[in-house]
Amino acid sequence: MKACTQCRLIVNEASECPNCHSQTLTEKFMGTLVVVDPEKSEIGKKLEIKVPGRYAIKLQQK
Repeated sequence: MKACTQCRLIVNEASECPNCHSQTLTEKFMGTLVVVDPEKSEIGKKLEIKVPGRYAIKLQQK
């Protein structure tokens, strides 16, 4: 599994993020957040998540 460094969406087998189309993915992340309904999720709103999915909480800095 890899997380997009732009929007933090976690993807399984991809070379590009299906959400923001970034090709910068990393395997170095900690924690996950699952957002089922971004419009009703307070955390989803705060993090500006628009698409349901599993997101990385923290990405490791380079």
